[in-house]
Amino acid sequence: MIRLDRVTKRYGDSTVAVDDLTLEVAEGELCVLVGPSGCGKTTTMKMVNRLVEPTSGRIFLADEDVTHVDAVRLRRRIGYVIQQVGLFPHLTVADNVATVPKLIGWDRHRVAGRVAELLELVGLEPSRFAHRYPHELSGGQRQRVGVARALGADPPVLLMDEPFGAIDPITRGRLQQEFLRLQSEVRKTVVFVTHDIDEAVLLGDRIAILRQGGVLEQHDTPAEVLGRPASPFVADFVGADRGVKRLAVTPIDVATLDRPPTVPAGESVAGARRILAAAGREWAVVVGEGDGAPVGSLTLDDAGPAGEDGAGAVLSLMQPLPATVPSTETLERALAELLQHDAAWVAVVDGDRYVGVLTPTTLHAALRRSVAAGATRPPTG
Repeated sequence: MIRLDRVTKRYGDSTVAVDDLTLEVAEGELCVLVGPSGCGKTTTMKMVNRLVEPTSGRIFLADEDVTHVDAVRLRRRIGYVIQQVGLFPHLTVADNVATVPKLIGWDRHRVAGRVAELLELVGLEPSRFAHRYPHELSGGQRQRVGVARALGADPPVLLMDEPFGAIDPITRGRLQQEFLRLQSEVRKTVVFVTHDIDEAVLLGDRIAILRQGGVLEQHDTPAEVLGRPASPFVADFVGADRGVKRLAVTPIDVATLDRPPTVPAGESVAGARRILAAAGREWAVVVGEGDGAPVGSLTLDDAGPAGEDGAGAVLSLMQPLPATVPSTETLERALAELLQHDAAWVAVVDGDRYVGVLTPTTLHAALRRSVAAGATRPPTG
């Protein structure tokens, strides 16, 4: 846990970088500091590991006030990742990752094991990368080594200062997803600085938005920040498209899916007509006989005129399945599938099993419910 208690940082008599900031980051939580240039994001983060000394206020790691401990020993307990990585160019990847474990006196066998473990964790095969030098790596690979080095001595806290800001957009997206995977495994307490609200929404468990002068405007979950900005400044900063951004943090709610009837793939056409008639629907989802997985769709037109005898299997008449999306995904992913496949609906699956469909209408209704639910909750943080 990290707690800043009425922390202020002044430069001279007139410049206030951070003003009376009180903020708590729970254990295992990733808190993103975001705001315009010069709002005190990096200063706030650097005060946690005493690279910048606060003018007043107290900073706690767990229950310890770190404003009065040895700064060098403090930094060895905190991982630190910066935008330009800062790897030592004359050291191999393995030696870079081993920096802090060696400083605190780990024996060489323990260090070697930790280096191999961390390189695997960040997706760099030790046999291929351990003995390379930084200049032999791509930008994305160097950034991964930087994260591994920050995790070297298994610190409880990780500070990240725009770590993906200098990476090309494609590599940046991959690193963001890789970091989300990594954080789900290691569950560090993370303070992450960025100027990009989209990155904040993607990565943060909670977002702290600062305005000029280091004043905290809102500290809340991404969904709440997007759905219920605490001030005109926050609303302007997150953008007029915040409703679209909210799709990325709104999960699919299986309970609210549309559920057209299902027709087994081996059913006769006459049987399919009866199922549609009983449900009063024009179309049905075709599912596999054994596993219940969606395999296509069938309309009344596909089934032919009502006067036909209905001989034949649904499988031969159904339309291809337009798209599927896992029930654990977000509304953004569902919308992306709808647009990519130019589809009128997307089947939602739990594993392979069909659980319902999302249409543009039901997706919009789900987003409206999410915003409305946020508006009924009192603000937090």
